[in-house]
Amino acid sequence: MKIQIINGPNLNLLGIREKSIYGDKGFESFLEELRAKYPAVEMEYFQSNTEGEIINKLHEVGFSYDGVIMNAGAYTHTSIAIADAIAGINTPVIEVHISNVYAREEFRHTSRMAKNCKGVITGFGLQSYRLALESFL
Repeated sequence: MKIQIINGPNLNLLGIREKSIYGDKGFESFLEELRAKYPAVEMEYFQSNTEGEIINKLHEVGFSYDGVIMNAGAYTHTSIAIADAIAGINTPVIEVHISNVYAREEFRHTSRMAKNCKGVITGFGLQSYRLALESFL
């Protein structure tokens, strides 16, 4: 099984920024743990702060991978272009969020992408990614 994990803007700062919301672990160390727990799954990781690069990655993997786990960060709430890219590919996408977006600011309560995704997992910290992976397994 081949899974692409895509993280959007500011998620390169996990473990450094707003630890009370996002925790104190960087994503790369969590990814090592995830790979060790699921050695039969080929997991690729991509992070970008740029909307177009995220769309290009979706197009690249969207017809050959078994699944995409995506935390688009703030683009979740604003990007019609990313939502359209998800709608245009065959690979199922699961939207994930580290924090419970519904317990935060009002603007975070709306996802432009959710209707084009297989599902949404929010509020379980970095374990949201593991739960998404489990759903593909």
